[in-house]
Amino acid sequence: MSETKYILAIDQGTTSSRAIIFDHAGQIVSTGQMEHEQIFPRAGWVEHDPEEVWTNVREVVASALSRASLNRHNIAAVGITNQRETTVVWNKETGKPVYNAIVWQDTRTQKIVEELAQGDNDRYKDKVGLPLATYFCGPKVKWILDNVEGARADAEAGKLLMGTMDTWVLWNMTGGVDGGVHVTDVTNASRTMLMDLKTLQWDEEIAKDMTIPMSMLPEIKSSAEVYGKGRAQGMLMDIPIAGILGDQQAATFGQACFEVGMAKNTYGTGCFMLMNTGEEIVPSKNGLLTTVCYKIGENKPIYALEGSIAVAGSLVQWLRDNLKMFDSAPEIERLAASVEDNGGAYFVPAFSGLFAPYWRSDARGALVGLTRYVNRGHIARAVLESTAYQTREVLDAMEADSGVQLAELKVDGGMTANETLMQFQADQVGVPVVRPKVAETTALGAAYAAGIAVGFWQGEQDVIDNWDEDKRWEPDMDSDERERLYRQWKKAVTKTFDWVDDDVK
Repeated sequence: MSETKYILAIDQGTTSSRAIIFDHAGQIVSTGQMEHEQIFPRAGWVEHDPEEVWTNVREVVASALSRASLNRHNIAAVGITNQRETTVVWNKETGKPVYNAIVWQDTRTQKIVEELAQGDNDRYKDKVGLPLATYFCGPKVKWILDNVEGARADAEAGKLLMGTMDTWVLWNMTGGVDGGVHVTDVTNASRTMLMDLKTLQWDEEIAKDMTIPMSMLPEIKSSAEVYGKGRAQGMLMDIPIAGILGDQQAATFGQACFEVGMAKNTYGTGCFMLMNTGEEIVPSKNGLLTTVCYKIGENKPIYALEGSIAVAGSLVQWLRDNLKMFDSAPEIERLAASVEDNGGAYFVPAFSGLFAPYWRSDARGALVGLTRYVNRGHIARAVLESTAYQTREVLDAMEADSGVQLAELKVDGGMTANETLMQFQADQVGVPVVRPKVAETTALGAAYAAGIAVGFWQGEQDVIDNWDEDKRWEPDMDSDERERLYRQWKKAVTKTFDWVDDDVK
């Protein structure tokens, strides 16, 4: 490969879309980023405008290219990574969405989930690795078909397509109504509740239960192969789009977690820990998800256990935007550092119910342990600590399911810049917490998948060689104090249960 070639990754996230250009050493050359609107039509409903997202994707690609004084001829391939369970349904003849994208955090499908469960939330778990929950795509598609006028008739007539955001972006990038490729990869497909983990194919019975016509579903491909080329009218005309990984799987790949038992935690809008379980599908007995980690070309699929935490960075945003406690998210660290401890306060951010390891959609957020002593600093500290406690709960479940004791925890995502949180995280999990030099591991993982597909990189060894440690936090807390804090946290979590009644939204 010529030295002038680079890989471009599109990271279509929950709050923003980014384009990042990487060189052969896995270093960032340039970035473009734009936030999109978070739409909250009712309590518990969260939406994005898919057309706004697609417009932003084009702008951030242009921005990244222009900032580096590059054009499409310098790009060897494009990788896509995305917020995973967020679901779009659109008309393939007009290219228009029939409704806004329903975001992974959205809880409107609770009644559909209960009807499908028939009293057993694990009804499909043996096949798909997931419990029935509002988090996943299948029930979201059913809601759109049931509630948008004319949608079901158009779906039955074969006019509608569905997909996660990778599929929507890829379809538009490869031409849209003019020959757009309707494809997803195994990692995103494994989050729909519609894919059999063993066969890596759509399960017709489950799709029928959810009243989703098979004609709507994209073709499932590996995470690293050429799916199509950039459309003639676009800035990436004829450039191969060759990698797709859901954001958390992409981060796992970018963190070089290729050996069984290696794990990473990403601190973003939510918090997501994945542990590589190799070619073995490990069913969870402790409230985790079994998911596809990645599949490179013709190689066998690699699986993972995942713990999903719904609210992490978004809790900091909530303090900033809803409570106006500070003007910018990084200020929370200064506020938290103004006190020695949490003052007895615990914040359980069950805004969308509780995800792993509880899966309690009836839970809602709670701030407990309050006395007159508690001030803004204690609340800021309780907010940061909540992410560390939730991560520990997931790690405990992971070690129980896998039988593997973690030696260290690789971390990435925006909140890893927060030294107070990272130290407290090490104190709570009791193993070193390690941050890489390139913290944008999600985009990097998608870049690696695309680059491997076109021969820009040779394979996993190049990823390992490029990975470099930036900082390490060692546990430094008395074990009695560590366990006391965690015991109080567990008690706080129980205060969020059973909040939602039939007449409470």
